[in-house]
Order: sequence, then structure tokens, then C-alpha cells
Amino acid sequence: QVQLVESGGGLVQPGGSLRLSCAASGFTFSMYAMSWYRQVPGKERELVARIPTAGGSTKYADSVKGRFTISRDNAKNTVYLQMNSLKPEDTAVYYCNTGRDGRIYWGQGTQVTVSS
Repeated sequence: QVQLVESGGGLVQPGGSLRLSCAASGFTFSMYAMSWYRQVPGKERELVARIPTAGGSTKYADSVKGRFTISRDNAKNTVYLQMNSLKPEDTAVYYCNTGRDGRIYWGQGTQVTVSS
């Protein structure tokens, strides 16, 4: 079955960096667009970044443009989110996401806390 396993979250000071990873299995990774979402308590889950299967353009939320970079390694079935210049408002649970043909899959999430 489809599995998405996030890792790399943690506590970081403002201005710091983290790299999230999402290891995927159970589907042909190279054929799926991949996304990162985040959610804080009491708010809707929001799209942070999306990367297509091949070619095309990545997409970012305005709030993270210029600071976050999404990338993928199809040989390792892994998608990454490099987060630089982190701000307290980036604090959230970050989720890996994919989907096709009406099916949507989520990872369990990884907590990112930006605080001094």
C-alpha cells in the first residue's frame, strides 16, 4: 500500500534551517507529483510547495517563496523540503502529500517548531 513517511522536523531558532524528507513507497514515485502541506491548530491545512513529475515548474506558497525549496530524488523515492530563514510563523506540522485519479495520500506529519 501507499506509504509516505516524513522525517527531519524539530526545534530550530528563527533564521535557522531544516530539511524535511518524505520517503515514499507502494506506488511508482516518478509518475506522481508530490507536495508539502502544513497545518497549525485551528487552521486549515495549507499548500507549502509542489513539484511535478518531470519538467514543469515547482509551486510555492507566497509566504515561503525565496526561503523554501522543494526537490525530489526519483532514484530514492524521496521528496525534500529545504527550509531556510525560518520564522516563528513557519511553526506547524508538515505533511507530505500525493495523489492521482481521485485518490489522495498523506503522511503522518512531522512537527517543525521555530522558536528562540
